[in-house]
Amino acid sequence: MRIRFRLAYDGTKYHGWARQPNLETVQGTIENALNEILRIKEGEQPVRLVVAGRTDTGVHAAEQVCHADIDEDILLRCKGHMPDSFICQALQRRLSAVLPQDIVIMKIDFAPEGFDARFSAEDRVYVYRIAENPEDADPRIRSFVLQYRYELDVEKMNQAAQCAIGLHDFGSFATPNPGGTTIRKVKYAFWQRVSDTNVVPAEYCGESGETSGREASDYAVKSVESGLLTFTIIADAFAHNMVRSLVNACLAVGRGKKTVEWMERKIRVPEREGQTGPAPACGLTLEKVLYPEESMLAVRAQAIRAKRTLDE
Repeated sequence: MRIRFRLAYDGTKYHGWARQPNLETVQGTIENALNEILRIKEGEQPVRLVVAGRTDTGVHAAEQVCHADIDEDILLRCKGHMPDSFICQALQRRLSAVLPQDIVIMKIDFAPEGFDARFSAEDRVYVYRIAENPEDADPRIRSFVLQYRYELDVEKMNQAAQCAIGLHDFGSFATPNPGGTTIRKVKYAFWQRVSDTNVVPAEYCGESGETSGREASDYAVKSVESGLLTFTIIADAFAHNMVRSLVNACLAVGRGKKTVEWMERKIRVPEREGQTGPAPACGLTLEKVLYPEESMLAVRAQAIRAKRTLDE
């Protein structure tokens, strides 16, 4: 039975998503918990997860998607006194109870026919967050925001980001998996500063007691993202280090160290010349993975398995 998982995690302490020997990873942590809950015995196939996007060391996810194929008789081991029809809820409850607090299971259900967490995915949305000013570096969000103390030209950065939109070989910004390619289609890439957002209704002001006579502005409470500089990028898939390398290239343009024309050449000529590596991982979050309607899941998975070319 193919089971679909939706989850979020703070990637700060993990060596990326993918299981690695003797290292703490998100995949390894969840798989170990699953195999414990399902009481996988010696000789039985351990549960293995297939993920939509393998995040790097220190990268976070607000909504990651993965799947696992689990025999029905093994899956039923976790249901306890719950009816068989609630098996996914039972698995979610038990898994959430044993996982660390920096990994949250948002939903577990049966995957629709043709679903593959990796190959059926249609779009992946990443956001990179930067605090440019000390006063915007809220310590509560330091684990997923890069503190960057340089003046940046956001207009120039957006000109650089626009160069990435379309189908390109991103060999200047990424490394392929063995036998793979760095050809990807970027659909959206944009830098913007988050405006101040008050989480208290603007019309509120005290009407009695100690609050009487105060102005509405006295109750202004900014959201934690207010004032941050964010980069949102959407593509059908991303190669290893691709997003963070694009971010670092845009930062170089924003600081005046590189030009938009330099960025254009990097897109046009896919070679790693060593002038820009990836930006720090802490600022990057996988925000969302989108899939086509259920009738197209298998078709999408079959199409994306083919090695890509620039002739698409």
